[in-house]
Amino acid sequence: LSRVHAACAARAGEGVDTTPLVERLTWACGRLGVERASLGLMVVGPDEMAAINGEHRGKPTPTDVLAFPVDGPEALEWPAEGPPPELGDVVICPDLAQEPLETLAVHGLLHLLGYDHEVDAGEMLALQDRLVDEAP
Repeated sequence: LSRVHAACAARAGEGVDTTPLVERLTWACGRLGVERASLGLMVVGPDEMAAINGEHRGKPTPTDVLAFPVDGPEALEWPAEGPPPELGDVVICPDLAQEPLETLAVHGLLHLLGYDHEVDAGEMLALQDRLVDEAP
C-alpha cells in the first residue's frame, strides 16, 4: 500500500477538483517505486502562475505546469526508516493547459524526481506517455 501524501491547494475560483490529480500522483508514485513521500500540489490562475514563474525562473509569464523539487531523485532510494522524502511542489494552471490536468501532474512529478525533458534524449516524455497510457 502506497503511503504518499499530497497536500493540495486549489485557489478560490479555479473550480478544479484536485481529487483525480491526487489519485494520479499517488498511482504514479507507486508505479515509479516511490512508496512513501509527501508532495505539494497547487492549482492556480494565470496571474499567480505568472508571478511564481517570474519569481523562480525569471520568466514573468504564465505556463501550464511548474515543479519545485526538494529531495529529487534521492526519493527513489529513500531509507525505510525515518521521515518520508519531501518530493517538492507541483503547480498547475488549468487556464494554460493543453493536456489533461492529470498528465500535467505526472509531468510535474517526473520533474520532482529529477527528469528533465529539456536536456534528456526524450526519456522523460516517453516515460510520461507510458504512465499516462497505463494509468487507471
